[in-house]
Amino acid sequence: MAENHSTGTLSTGSLATGSLATGSLATGSLATGTEATPPSEHGGGFPPFQKDTFGSQLLWLAIFFVALYLIASKLVLPRVGSIIADRRKRISGDLDEAARMKDTADAAIASYEKALADARARAQAIAAETRDKINAEADARRKAVEASLHAKLTAAEQTIAATRTAAMANVQGIAREAAVAIVARLTGKAPSEAAATAAVKAALDR
Repeated sequence: MAENHSTGTLSTGSLATGSLATGSLATGSLATGTEATPPSEHGGGFPPFQKDTFGSQLLWLAIFFVALYLIASKLVLPRVGSIIADRRKRISGDLDEAARMKDTADAAIASYEKALADARARAQAIAAETRDKINAEADARRKAVEASLHAKLTAAEQTIAATRTAAMANVQGIAREAAVAIVARLTGKAPSEAAATAAVKAALDR
């Protein structure tokens, strides 16, 4: 039994010795792992310019470009497109409004010109009507004056004719009486009234 006990003690001591050896190896391994790498073991030059990293750099560049394209196409481009569409719509609306206002202005100008032409035509018509009316009234007054003058002239001629006839009758009577008196004085005998009237009439007709 004592022998077994001693054997167990040896085994335990051997295990402890092995554990210590294992710990020493682990410590050595850690020391070896943490040992600084000399600078000469690194590649020389700037890392992006090293040929060994070109492939990975190109891969990441492609991934970044694809990601940037997806972000631009999904987020930026639709927003820019909507802004451009809104701007185009606003410009189109402004152009339509300007065209509508131009049409309204043209219609107003055409209406004004038509009203001005109508007013000018009415003024010319009124002037022509007034001129014709004045001419007609002047013609009527002229005809009335001419008719009045003609009537007065006719009456005057008639008066003159009547006066001349009366005067001629008086002249014949006076001449007859004078002829009778002259013949009676010269011959001592008065002629007959019929002979004196015929002699005076013959003298006046000459």
